[in-house]
Amino acid sequence: MSVAVVCGEAENGKQAVEKVRSLEPDIVLLDIGMPEMNGVQAAYEIRRMAPYAKIIFFTVDDSPEASTAAKLLGVSALVSKSSPARVLISTIQNLVSSF
Repeated sequence: MSVAVVCGEAENGKQAVEKVRSLEPDIVLLDIGMPEMNGVQAAYEIRRMAPYAKIIFFTVDDSPEASTAAKLLGVSALVSKSSPARVLISTIQNLVSSF
């Protein structure tokens, strides 16, 4: 299996949606608290246009509401920014291995 790495960075949710549209990544890492369009709104748009994409919420917002939103949107994982880096790395590795 060959793996292509595509990276993009966005300053806000609107840019994240545009990056997904142009780069067509398999995995998208989103913060819930972004300006212009928050991560929940961006995830909704990304899910509509790229249903194949695995979305990870990487955020400080670990509230029950964030968890519920993640489940409703079909987000693959919610990782707290306060978690050790190995948690995020492991989450990404698990998603990559599912392709």
